[in-house]
Amino acid sequence: MAGDLISAADLAALWLTLRLAAITTLLLLVLGTPLAWWLARTRARARVAVEALVALPLVLPPTVLGFYLLLLLGIQGPLGALGLPSLAFTFTGLVIGSLVYSLPFVVQPLQTAFTSIDEATLEAAAALRAGPWDRFVSVVLPLARPGFLTATVLGFAHTVGEFGVVLMIGGNIPGETQVVSIAIYDHVEALDYRSAHVLSALLLTLSFMMLLAVYATNGRFRMFAR
Repeated sequence: MAGDLISAADLAALWLTLRLAAITTLLLLVLGTPLAWWLARTRARARVAVEALVALPLVLPPTVLGFYLLLLLGIQGPLGALGLPSLAFTFTGLVIGSLVYSLPFVVQPLQTAFTSIDEATLEAAAALRAGPWDRFVSVVLPLARPGFLTATVLGFAHTVGEFGVVLMIGGNIPGETQVVSIAIYDHVEALDYRSAHVLSALLLTLSFMMLLAVYATNGRFRMFAR
C-alpha cells in the first residue's frame, strides 16, 4: 500500500533527509551547547560579533551561503589546495552545510535558556562545593531542559526543510544528495502534483507534530515551575 503512495526514489529521499537532520541536530547540540553557554555567560567584547555570525544564516539568502560553502568545499577551494578530496556533492558536504545553516536555530534557544537561569542558583551550588562541571550537569542542564527540547526540534525541522543550501552544495543526486525538498521541486517541475502532494503532506505533518510536542511540553514545564 505504501508503495502505491510513495515511490522507492521518494522513500530514499525521505530516509536521506531524516538521516541528515538527525546527524546535523546531534552535532549541533554537541557543538552548540558550549558556544551558547559562552555567549550566555561571557562579557567579552567579541560576543556581539560572534552572536552576529551565529545569526547570519537567518538573514543571508540560502543560495549565497550555499555558494560560498561550495567554493570552500569544492576542488578549487582550500581542500583542493591541500590535496584533500572535494566534499561538494557528497553527503558529508550536506552535513557541513546543514550545520552552518541550522546553527542559529539550536544556539539561540540554548543561549536564551542559559541566560534565564538565576545566578543565585549557581552561586548556591558553588557554595555547596559543586565544581563547574557538577554545576552544569546537576543544575544548568535540568533547568535548561525546555531550551534543549526547543533547540532539538527547531534544528531538526529546519534541516528537514532546507532547499537552497543543500541544492547548491549537494546538487540533486538521487540516493546520495537528493533530499525531500528537492524531490518535491522535481515533481512540481514534472507536473507530478500527486507525488509532490504526498511528500509535502508528510513534511507538513511531521513539522506540525514536532512543534506541537514542543509547545505542549514547554507548557507543562511552565506549569510545574509556578
